[in-house]
Amino acid sequence: MNETLKNLFEAHFREKVKKVSVVEAHGSNRKRYRLTSQKRTAIGVENEDRAENIAFLTFSRHFRNCGLPVPEIFGEDLDANVYLEEDLGYHTLFDLLSASRGKEAGLPKRMEAIYEKVVGILPEFQVRAGTSLDYDACYPRHSFDRQSIMWDLNYFKYYFLKLAQIPFNEQELENDFNRFADYLLQAERHFFLYRDFQSRNIMVRDGDEPYFIDYQGGRRGALQYDIASLLYDAKADLPFEFREQMLDNYLNALAPHVQFERGEFLKYYCGYVLVRIMQAMGAYGFRGFYERKTRFLQSVPFAIRNLEYVLQHAELPVAVPMLLNCLQGIVRSTRLREVGNVHLPLTVHIQSFSYKKGLPDDESGHGGGFIFDCRVLPNPGRLPEYQEQTGNDAPVIAFLEQRAEVHSFLTRVRDLISQVVENYQQRNFSHLTVAFGCTGGQHRSVYCANQLAKFLSEKYKVKIELSHREADAWPG
Repeated sequence: MNETLKNLFEAHFREKVKKVSVVEAHGSNRKRYRLTSQKRTAIGVENEDRAENIAFLTFSRHFRNCGLPVPEIFGEDLDANVYLEEDLGYHTLFDLLSASRGKEAGLPKRMEAIYEKVVGILPEFQVRAGTSLDYDACYPRHSFDRQSIMWDLNYFKYYFLKLAQIPFNEQELENDFNRFADYLLQAERHFFLYRDFQSRNIMVRDGDEPYFIDYQGGRRGALQYDIASLLYDAKADLPFEFREQMLDNYLNALAPHVQFERGEFLKYYCGYVLVRIMQAMGAYGFRGFYERKTRFLQSVPFAIRNLEYVLQHAELPVAVPMLLNCLQGIVRSTRLREVGNVHLPLTVHIQSFSYKKGLPDDESGHGGGFIFDCRVLPNPGRLPEYQEQTGNDAPVIAFLEQRAEVHSFLTRVRDLISQVVENYQQRNFSHLTVAFGCTGGQHRSVYCANQLAKFLSEKYKVKIELSHREADAWPG
């Protein structure tokens, strides 16, 4: 460690350094140390990039003056490439999130509350503090402009697409990159863009209060980028419904700071989600495929799941066929889903429906799944006593459970779906759709869907999404 850091510590605190320990720096080339005296601790940083140091120090002091929760700067020596900052503790939001996994169903309430605080603070950085920030200190660009966007897209192309051996036409992809950049640049971009606003750069202190670090890459840019970075942080693996809730909370928190139209904001949000995912994938490829740091490869399957979700649920208002073909190629790649030796949770969407009202829509983006025709089974709906009931009701359940052909049908369904679930889990697939249809979508299909959902939830560690298209709306 640079002795200048000890000198800065002792000059500031008037205490001798008793202990020095290395602090992991994740994907950064900076060297970080925890310096400890009898009563005090601080973080010392060595970084040979002077411009990056100036950006961090300038932004830190500005944000502190604005009352934002960032580390205090205790001292610096730019000629020696070092500075001393407040020690914000040992726990990042990502650490707490990882430690909480499996302790309760879904995302723990404690984590939800911290995320609510984080999205509430984000507009303070972007708008209130961003209005008076000295953008001349930005590193390496003053704004997230065309050059910045093309850097990220080419980073993705050379360090992920090429190293992962995803085929593409170079010229057609370059044309799509330019069209995609044109689309992104139409969004308002005069706000502070934090750039790496994600769970590893948020420290959590006593009282679950969030503090923020690693904003030295900040610059002018669009509001959409940072909230996309937080909610599509790959290994954070937030439930998708919670992401939508947090996006809504963020927009509510943003409203007092700046006038905007939600529709206009969302018009560009999908694009900024995609460019952030691609930038992250470029980093995973560079650190993982190229530098052989396997822990970065562990993020790849999670990033693919994020990408898959976006491609299923959003539509870009710009024609980029070669880019979309590349992204779909990533999603379809079994080999990429298996890198890093991680296991993604499988979601099985089970649905009942009426053939009279048509086949169910495929919202998964996978081209379907399984559809089982329950019209071969005895129909309780033909009997007057069951016509006002559904497959959720005890009399209908009893009627069907007494029929041997129903048991035979479900045995075959269970055997087939079990084989598929086990295969999908081995291959790190994240979604399976199973639908049961009958004449009215009220009795047989509902019963069979319920039975399969119960069977899978008891046998496998899978998430079940169960819906009854017609019976859920049944007035009885």
